[in-house]
Amino acid sequence: MGFFWGILIVLLLNGLIFPNIAQRQIKDTDYGTFINKVDSGLVKEVAIKSGHIYFTAEESGKTNAYQTGATNDPQLVDRLLNADSPNENRKIAFNQVVPQENSPILNFLLMWILPGLIFYLIWRQAGKSLGRLGGGGNFMSFGNSGAKIYAESDIKTTFADVAGQDEAKETLKEIVDFLHNPAKYTEIGASLPKGALLVGPPGTGKTLIARAVAGEAKVPFFAISGSEFVQMFVGMGAAKVRDLFKQANEKAPCIIFIDEIDAIGKRRDTGMGNDEREQTLNQLLTEMDGFDGRKGVVILAATNRPEMLRPGRFDRRVQMELPDLEGRKAILAVHLKKVKHEGIDMDIVARATAGSSGAELANIVNEAALRAVRMGRKSVTTSDLEESVETVLAGAQKKNAVLSATEKKLVAYHEIGHALVAAMQTHSAPVHKITIIPRTSGALGYTMQVDSGEHFLLDKEELFNRIVTLTGGRSAEEIVCNTVTTGASNDIEQATKLARAMITRYGMSGKYDMMALETVSNAYLGGDSSLTCSSETASDIDKEVLRVIKEAHEKAKRIISEHIDIMHRAATFLIEKETITGNEFMNFLKQTPEQKS
Repeated sequence: MGFFWGILIVLLLNGLIFPNIAQRQIKDTDYGTFINKVDSGLVKEVAIKSGHIYFTAEESGKTNAYQTGATNDPQLVDRLLNADSPNENRKIAFNQVVPQENSPILNFLLMWILPGLIFYLIWRQAGKSLGRLGGGGNFMSFGNSGAKIYAESDIKTTFADVAGQDEAKETLKEIVDFLHNPAKYTEIGASLPKGALLVGPPGTGKTLIARAVAGEAKVPFFAISGSEFVQMFVGMGAAKVRDLFKQANEKAPCIIFIDEIDAIGKRRDTGMGNDEREQTLNQLLTEMDGFDGRKGVVILAATNRPEMLRPGRFDRRVQMELPDLEGRKAILAVHLKKVKHEGIDMDIVARATAGSSGAELANIVNEAALRAVRMGRKSVTTSDLEESVETVLAGAQKKNAVLSATEKKLVAYHEIGHALVAAMQTHSAPVHKITIIPRTSGALGYTMQVDSGEHFLLDKEELFNRIVTLTGGRSAEEIVCNTVTTGASNDIEQATKLARAMITRYGMSGKYDMMALETVSNAYLGGDSSLTCSSETASDIDKEVLRVIKEAHEKAKRIISEHIDIMHRAATFLIEKETITGNEFMNFLKQTPEQKS
């Protein structure tokens, strides 16, 4: 608002110094015309002001106003006094306007006080804007941390709300017990860990379990993101760090939670950096080094990139991995408490969501509730959850997408090819569902396999059979339809990635034995791989990958050729029904002797 007040004052000042005096419309003319009009007796009034001559002349029954520049004419006064006029009783009225000077006090106010006031108002408004950028309330509040502070009564989350992370909860329960009974630990000489680093993939509940620690301990909770420390001006982030730790000391015992700490907590640059991130990181490390653990202040931080952090500042690292089968069941049970449901087969849903995080499972339950409302039901069923799994993983059904008869046949044989190859191999997950209904993810169809249990180790045969299953769709196109399509693009990508990992990372190649040829960074964010070998070896790796994929492709074509009758019957049924279950598909296999490779 100060900026607008400044503009208003300037406008008022302009009105005071340059008043807008209403006057007639004045025409410009030259000095010679003015003299002619004077000599002709047409001029009525003359005013000389600031180097200009303003005069009025009576012409054609009306009075016109003119202006011209004043010149050094000594005879002007005599001309005006002796000018002829049609009316002998009227003479030309003329005078020279003397400019009025303001008083010294008014000049002082206008020249010094008023501009200073305007500048102060503008500076104050700009300071408020910069203060908001820095998280503070005014220009000088750069040190305001901007952290969200929750009182102990505001946090209702407890460990009961966190499922699928039993090991992490056991680790953090010790911190809660220390906050409740510090004397039990200080008596033996133990001190509270300065910090605990929560590490894991996105969506595994790192923020949730940090709130649960505060909820269980019944202490204030400071929550801030690492990116909030990175500010426009160098030094502001460090000031926010100092202010955060100062507030935490005043409210001890309490918990400080810094989400995405890798935004500032990266390893120091080798150069002499002086940027904002470097200053903020140095201040954070200094505060943590000088922190007194006996005061009951716990620092919890979360990250998806632990390799980016400088080691030694967190006493404890808590792994938050993707939940296993029992963990997924527990997470589904927690979220199903919030919705009305009946007859849920938790085992089917949990097995169908292998590799899903807690956040994805919460999304699946919510999608199931929305589907139940769309279908006009009052509660969620197992079918709603199964469809929501497909919606989250493969996208919603494209109801308006109509495939031609040729495309529908190609997609059907492609998907049956995957299912048939998977069913005819050992160490392969059972087929749960086959569909040729297009999805919004771009898939024209898919084959869902659901394993009966949880696998933590995979041997070479299992990985190779997975590659064979991936090549089954393209093999069916080649054998039955005598063509190849773009539908196998995702299969090709996954098969190549898996074959390369077998050779470069898992040591499953006789040529390279147990030699590590590839490293992976950012494992929790998809993984970025890079070869650690010479260019000649890299070329040989490509040949090995090609050899594995070719062997898998040949095996898939052999399986399909040996069971071509089953493929024709199953594909015809799939074209008609568009979706078949795993049990329906197994009925086709039971009609012929089972031969598994």
